Amino acid sequence: KQWYQRRVAITAGGYGLSPGITQEQRVGVENLFKIASANFKDELAGTYYPLAGMEESVRQQLVDDHFLFVSGDRNLTVAGMERDWPEGRGIFHNKEKTFLVWVNEEDQLRIISMEKGGDVLGVFKRLAGGIEAVKDSVKAESGKDFCLDEKYGYVHSCPTNLGTGMRASVHIDLPGWTAHGVDKLKARCEELSLQPRGTRGESGGQTGCTYDISNKHRLGY
Repeated sequence: KQWYQRRVAITAGGYGLSPGITQEQRVGVENLFKIASANFKDELAGTYYPLAGMEESVRQQLVDDHFLFVSGDRNLTVAGMERDWPEGRGIFHNKEKTFLVWVNEEDQLRIISMEKGGDVLGVFKRLAGGIEAVKDSVKAESGKDFCLDEKYGYVHSCPTNLGTGMRASVHIDLPGWTAHGVDKLKARCEELSLQPRGTRGESGGQTGCTYDISNKHRLGY
C-alpha cells in the first residue's frame, strides 16, 4: 500500500510560536481554526476533534487511522511546547480522511493533504485550497496574515521549516528494510537526501513496517 502526502506548517500573526505561546494565545489559535473549519465547503468539509475531553472511541479511531499526535517527545517538552497539554489542541479531518489539520502540535497549524495512490497534482490542489480557506478565515476573524519574512520565508517553530514549510512524503510498507534494520534505512535515505519517520509524525514513533519517507529539506530549499 502507498499513501502520498503533502503538508505545510503555518503560523498566524499576532500569536506566539509554540515555545513561547501563552495559554490564552493557544486557545485563541484553536478558536480561530474552529471558525475556519466550520466554514469549509465540499471536499474540505469535516469535523474537528479537540484533544481535551476526547472520547475513547474517537481517540482509538484516530490512532487506527494514524492521525493522532501524542505528547511525550523530549525535545518538544524541553522547548516548552507541551505546556498545558492537551488544552487548545486538536485534530480535524474531512469526511474522506484526505485533508487533515493538526492544531497546536509543534506549530500552530499543520495542514495536510493525503490520499492512497499517486495523484500528486490532486493532493497538491487540495492542500492549496485548504491553505487558502484557512488563510481567508484567519484574516477575516483576526485581521492577521500568516507570518512571512521577506528573506527567510514563512516562519515556524522549527528552523528546518523556514521557507515554504512544505514536506512531501509517501506512507509505504517496507518489510525488507524493517528486517534489515532501521539504522540502515536511515543511512540509505540520508544518501538520497530523504528522511524516514514513523507514520504518527516525527514525535509519534514507529508502527509496524510502514514508514513516512519524505524530503529532508523543505521544498524550495
